[in-house]
Amino acid sequence: MLLPMPFPGPFDYAAPTDIPLQPGDIVTVPLGHRRQTGVVWDAASSLPPEFTPPPTRTVDAAKLRPVAERLDLPPLTAELRRFVDWVAAYTLSAPGMVLAMTLRLHMRGVPTPSTGWLATSPQPDGLRLTPARQKVLALLADGTARTTTDLATAAGVGPGVVKGLADAGALTAVALGPERAFAAPDPFHNLPVLEGAQAEATDALRQTVAEGRFSVTLLEGVTGSGKTEIYLEAIAACLEQGKQALVLLPEIALSAQWMERFTRRFGTQPAIWHSEVGQRARRLTWHGTADGSATVVVGARSALFLPFKDLGLIIVDEEHEALFKQEEGVIYSARDMAVVRARLAGFPIALVSATPSLESLANVEAGRYRHLVLPSRHGGAALPETRILDMRDHPPPRGLFLSAALTEELTATFERKEQAMLFLNRRGYAPLTLCRACGHRMECPHCTAWLVEHRNRKILSCHFCDHTEPMPETCPSCGAEQSLTPIGPGIERITEEARHLFPDARILVMASDTLGGPAATAEAVGKISRREVDLVIGTQIVAKGWHFPHLTLVGIVDADLGLGGGDLRAGERTIQLLHQVAGRAGRASTPGRVLLQSYTPEHPVMQALLSGDFDAFMVQEAEQRRPGFWPPYGRLAALIVSADSAVAADDAAAALGRVAPYGDGIQVLGPAPAPMAILRGRHRRRLLLRTRKTIAVQPILRRWLGLVKLERQVRVDVDIDPVSFL
Repeated sequence: MLLPMPFPGPFDYAAPTDIPLQPGDIVTVPLGHRRQTGVVWDAASSLPPEFTPPPTRTVDAAKLRPVAERLDLPPLTAELRRFVDWVAAYTLSAPGMVLAMTLRLHMRGVPTPSTGWLATSPQPDGLRLTPARQKVLALLADGTARTTTDLATAAGVGPGVVKGLADAGALTAVALGPERAFAAPDPFHNLPVLEGAQAEATDALRQTVAEGRFSVTLLEGVTGSGKTEIYLEAIAACLEQGKQALVLLPEIALSAQWMERFTRRFGTQPAIWHSEVGQRARRLTWHGTADGSATVVVGARSALFLPFKDLGLIIVDEEHEALFKQEEGVIYSARDMAVVRARLAGFPIALVSATPSLESLANVEAGRYRHLVLPSRHGGAALPETRILDMRDHPPPRGLFLSAALTEELTATFERKEQAMLFLNRRGYAPLTLCRACGHRMECPHCTAWLVEHRNRKILSCHFCDHTEPMPETCPSCGAEQSLTPIGPGIERITEEARHLFPDARILVMASDTLGGPAATAEAVGKISRREVDLVIGTQIVAKGWHFPHLTLVGIVDADLGLGGGDLRAGERTIQLLHQVAGRAGRASTPGRVLLQSYTPEHPVMQALLSGDFDAFMVQEAEQRRPGFWPPYGRLAALIVSADSAVAADDAAAALGRVAPYGDGIQVLGPAPAPMAILRGRHRRRLLLRTRKTIAVQPILRRWLGLVKLERQVRVDVDIDPVSFL
């Protein structure tokens, strides 16, 4: 019996004589003095040969406690059970903690019918629209009925707001229940007209789905080339076969505009799975995937662990995104584990990106992935013209951050009644606040990080542990008054500057702390599409997937941000992010322009963006990593040692360092303080295992960790294939 808890393996229980049990059945069992939900488990049969198999043991049957109850829930399929075992073995996690991502307590029980709300169409005359009411109506714009509780929670308003809209006739009551939770998407609804490279890629993907065998396809296309329309046709082919499809998106904010495109193609909404979805909707989706009524699910990385009855296709959109890596708890890459789930079940998967990861390109080079390429934009739109503004030669005025050339382009864009975007991947007003009198820097008391000023809320905030404190009027070190000075720009500061330069421009800020969720994002996207916005200012949330046909100018405030530090993938990530941002410009008939403000225009990333030759940059990046067997031409695994005290962290890291493995093709770097040496009050040290591609790291790590006995306050997190080095 596998329990969703951090135990090293399954427990043994006695099968009751009156309840026939099969592997995959969901049951309750006694554990200590309480009952716990678990799953009848069988031995894993699909683990890679280098993984240590689960240990066998003999237990006295007389000592076994009986299973208490079999729950009235669909059993977990053999494919999902093998997948749980595989992920646990690969990531060196307790299998129960992987199971917990599938079997959550709030999934228990079949949801009972209840009342939901839809927006009345047309809205009653004279309806008073307060900001709170607008949030509720924006949330319902996707056509999905929601309960009062789910609406109030997702919109961040009180239940009375929902009731008031209903009393005013703005909402229509509908019955909710499992039997009508998901309308079936129609694969023959609103068939698209695809030509040229789009049609060829579509035919290839549809054929792959029709064959129904495991394969991985990398769908690469320039921004605006119609990649989404192509993989929607692969989903249609999957639906025609009576199978389910899963689409993974890196940001839940992207679901707003994506949902519109899906609905336009299939005539209805898919099921949605992410952290902003209410508990009842999550229960419905969980049951819908298990009984097959939810035929298409779009969600964040955790949707990969839903109990699909007959999954036949996975799409990983923006496959290069680091957000697909889960950094806490079970540390895994949703992109890589999606490939594993497809392989274990024997169905195709498509990885989609305008800027593919070097890992995926290396798999194409090795012949493991098929490569479909869309070289031009859909509908005859041209790629934007790119210019680099050398800030050393043309610096902005003192205390400002927008160069004269960029402000001139913005002015001309507004005069043509076109839209513009300013991009800076930094939230808040300023990333650092220091005292002019003594040099004291405001830092987080729990992390090795500067506090970020959020001037609109008059607070200082840590973006790693969420610590906040009021903005002080005097320096906490020397007591000097009015001496605290913001250093560097965040998007709040850029917004302040833009409002001063363009007082008549309608400005919209898009960042994770200004958009409260999918509903607020959908409202913002609607304003841009309706041309109610002249200038969009945003962080990385504006970089991916959006289609704004009237947006013709993109200005990147600090193109060099992200190139510093010791991150192995700094150049790759920067060019991917900026290429995606640049792709928001000129997606319709009007040509687009991209201006990059840079102090290092000679950097290979800047030159690649200027020439538009992403492929050449990635070839150069590959050649730099190959000789030292750095990923994707070698393997990495990180050990992150953390403790309540620096001494305990140092001692544990040193003990691990003394027994570190060595051999041909094996190297251990460290121990050393992590760049984020203190996080949430815990002191952190890192060791990095590097091996050749042909060497499995899991057995090495198991033996290594088994040689050291750690104190109770010490924790070691294992990160296989790390993407973050903080």
